[in-house]
Amino acid sequence: MNGPEIHVEFAPELALFVQRRPHRTLVTDGVSSLGHAVESAGVPLTEVGTLRVDGREVPASYVPAAGDRVQVGTVERPQRVPGAPLRFLLDVHLGTLARRLRLLGVDTAYESTDIGDPALAALSAAEKRVMLSRDRGLLRRRELWSGAYVYSTSPEAQLRDVLERFRPALRPWTRCTACNGLLKEATKEEVADQLRGGTQRSYDVFAQCRDCGRAYWKGAHHEQLVAIVERALAEFAS
Repeated sequence: MNGPEIHVEFAPELALFVQRRPHRTLVTDGVSSLGHAVESAGVPLTEVGTLRVDGREVPASYVPAAGDRVQVGTVERPQRVPGAPLRFLLDVHLGTLARRLRLLGVDTAYESTDIGDPALAALSAAEKRVMLSRDRGLLRRRELWSGAYVYSTSPEAQLRDVLERFRPALRPWTRCTACNGLLKEATKEEVADQLRGGTQRSYDVFAQCRDCGRAYWKGAHHEQLVAIVERALAEFAS
């Protein structure tokens, strides 16, 4: 680009995307939007809140002029996503996060194979799901319904960040962690084909997924799951 220069100040929370350079001069082409300029600097618009030029708020479609002093804010938290019930879509790299969100009863679709960015973006739009990903290129796709960057590689920190950012309603123990289907109470006889001898003798309370049929009971890892649920409820239950 060889056009008007603008001076941009990025919010500290966006430092990850701008290589720790929160103040910089950008050269624009004189016709593209401010949103395009911000994304060209490395910041997905999913992470951008208020845009201000010389102190006044402007939309992402604003075309910058020479000498504009731009402030790029981050999204407000909790972030509201109007137009559909809050639900999520996660890419192939976020399987643990998907299972933990489902454990908390949050409607979470997850692709366990890499179906490609165009297909993920189309699914987000078709089902009106917030796309969660660490892929900045995916989050820049215009057909997304909504999206958010997952900042950490730690499942614990990822879960906390998503819950703090979106504040979804939590309904623990109501969804299948394997397929996202809703659970129902089940008798031992209804799930007998999934039980080994020790489980049949030791457990009497079961649940079963309405969609995939998977059986659930308070097995060896139950205490770990309870700890995840209790931490989430203590901090984020509405």
